Amino acid sequence: MKDCGHEEEHAYSAARAKLNMPNEETLFSLAAAFKTISEPSRLKILFALRQGEMCVYHITEAVGGTQSAVSHQLRVLREGHIIKARRDGQNIVYSLADAHVVALLALACEHLNCNF
Repeated sequence: MKDCGHEEEHAYSAARAKLNMPNEETLFSLAAAFKTISEPSRLKILFALRQGEMCVYHITEAVGGTQSAVSHQLRVLREGHIIKARRDGQNIVYSLADAHVVALLALACEHLNCNF
């Protein structure tokens, strides 16, 4: 193996990384969550829901598209535990699952240096 000039430091970092690596099940769950939110129309829904809970009609109004397409994306987000739904009379009202979703969006935007 070629000496990189930082053998001791890098070996220590590699050992720590291996020791603190999440297990395969956790890695699979993390990858699935990122895959769920990685679609642009789903991201639009998440940004809309940052403003507060809404029914499908108002989410569609906020993000554009058809109610059918938005409903499909809401189902994917709900199955991925990214958003939650509750019944309010005859309507289903959607909201972000928790503050972690807001934090993920904020960190991603901060990383890309974008405004939202």
